[in-house]
Formats: sequence, structure tokens, C-alpha cells
Amino acid sequence: MHARADGQGRPLGLILTGGEVSDYQAANDLLELPVVPPKAMLADKGYDSDDVRCALLLKGILPVIPPRANGKQAIDYNFQAYHDRNRVERMFNRIKQLRRITARYDKTALSFLYFLNIAAARLWLPSFVNRTWHYFGRTWGGTLGLGVPNRRLSDS
Repeated sequence: MHARADGQGRPLGLILTGGEVSDYQAANDLLELPVVPPKAMLADKGYDSDDVRCALLLKGILPVIPPRANGKQAIDYNFQAYHDRNRVERMFNRIKQLRRITARYDKTALSFLYFLNIAAARLWLPSFVNRTWHYFGRTWGGTLGLGVPNRRLSDS
């Protein structure tokens, strides 16, 4: 499973490949997803190849990919920006909290991909829902989905 996420760790697209397929072979498919092109691509060492780096640079995307330990030449990358990749790892963690995905109960790849999309939609829901909490008869506003807090609605 390969995913493309936004800066807040929400999935923008998912690609399912076989278990023996190398990560960098799915990089072009991830970049071809119909979403806004990123300014930088944060990826793990599995995506470390000259072809991927050149393809990213030709598209105007900064590759933030650490070099493999057995690499022949040292490659510089933005170590501070690479720390933001933990949001993608946390996204995978939240997706895999669903037992159906972790255990892979689905027999076909297509039905598994459909359920992955449902799990991805579940991660997007809090962005669109106006949350309101009731606490001892008082109503408190949550966020408007844009990260803008509501004001306190009532004191009674």
C-alpha cells in the first residue's frame, strides 16, 4: 500500500501494489494522482533512486528522501523537513487501526482498495464536521473544519 498525504497527514490518494513491488516503482503513480502537486515529497529510503529524484526535480518538486545506508555517494536532504514525514506514518497507523485492513480479510485487491478508501474518508471527516460538546448543560463550540474555533454558544 502506498499513499500520498497532505501536510496535515490526511490521505490524498492510495495505490495498492503487490508485496514484492519496490517502493520507488510506485512513485510515478503517486505523482500522477489528480491532486495539487506538492512543493516537496517526503519519502522514506525505499524511494531512494536517481530516477525518482530526477522525475521529482523535473516536475519542480523538492525530493526530501534520505539516502540508503549502502549508497555509493552521499546525498543531501533537508533533515528538518524530513521530520514532518511522521505525519504520514501516523496516517498509516490510523488507517491500520481498523482490523479489516490490518488482517486483510478481503479476498480481492479491489475490495481491499475500496475499504482503504472508506478508511481514508474516515480520516477526512473531522475536517468537515462542526463539533459541539455538551458539558453540564452548557454548549461549547468546536472547530468549523478549517481550524477556526467557534465562540462559546450559550451559558445556560
